[in-house]
Order: sequence, then C-alpha cells, then structure tokens
Amino acid sequence: MDAKRGIGKNNDLMWHLPADMNFFKETTKNQIVVMGRRNYDSIPEKYRPLPNRLNVILTRNKEFQAENCLVFNSLKDCLTHFENENERKVFIIGGGEIYKMALDANCLDEMFITYVDGVFDADTFFPEFDEIDWKSEIIGSQSKDEKHITSFKILHYLRN
Repeated sequence: MDAKRGIGKNNDLMWHLPADMNFFKETTKNQIVVMGRRNYDSIPEKYRPLPNRLNVILTRNKEFQAENCLVFNSLKDCLTHFENENERKVFIIGGGEIYKMALDANCLDEMFITYVDGVFDADTFFPEFDEIDWKSEIIGSQSKDEKHITSFKILHYLRN
C-alpha cells in the first residue's frame, strides 16, 4: 500500500516493483491464494490462474466459473472448505473489499504488507486495522533503482 493506504487504480497495480512481486511469488508458491473476482480479472490472462498455487476466487455471482480455480460465494464458505488444510497456508491476496472482509471476520493470524513510498492516486485502499493487535517486523526492503520506481519495505505482522 502507498502512504495513503492505496493499493490499486482502475483494477490494476499502480507500480511495477519486481522485488516485491518476487517476494509474493515465493511466499505464496505451492499455497492457496484467495482473491476477489475483480482481482482475478486484473491478472493478465497469460498469468491466470497464478501458477504453482491453488487459485480461489470469491464472487457474489453464482454462475461465475474460472478454469483450474475454485470459486466460492462467501469468505465463510471458502474458509470452512479449507479449515482442515494443514499442508498449505491460505493467503488472502485482495482486493480491497476482500481484505476488509477478512479483517472484519477476524480470521487472519498473520499479514505481509508492502509499504510503498509515495502516493499514487489510488481508487482502492487497504482497510484500517488496529496495529495494537499485531506485532510486526520489517522482513525486507528495496531502494528506488532502475527496476523499481520507488522504494518500499515489507512488514510481517503476527497477531498478538
């Protein structure tokens, strides 16, 4: 998220940060990624579904289907489906509405949040959360360079 909690604009990322994308790819590899339908649609078609992960899509549209993905109509049904999963982690990967649902449902044990330096005129935002409920540490950072339009840091949050 940027300095104003912005995470997207026009259903797309607002920055190209290869080191952050690599962190996401490595962290979620062989895991379960849960996303909203608009977030899924924003992934370039050649990368859908995200490789080497079980892709799960949340949508209110009961008719929606996506090849090689699981589809659920509620976060509760999705989480119930995976409640006995002990091989893989379930990652909520957005967008803003899905993040808010997960935080409101109090179902997160940990979070990885990339804090991007600057403000990028977003139309989608990461929801507020009470940082007192979490302990955090910086687990990565990147300076602005020829491949990164801005600097950022990655924080890992664990629920207190």
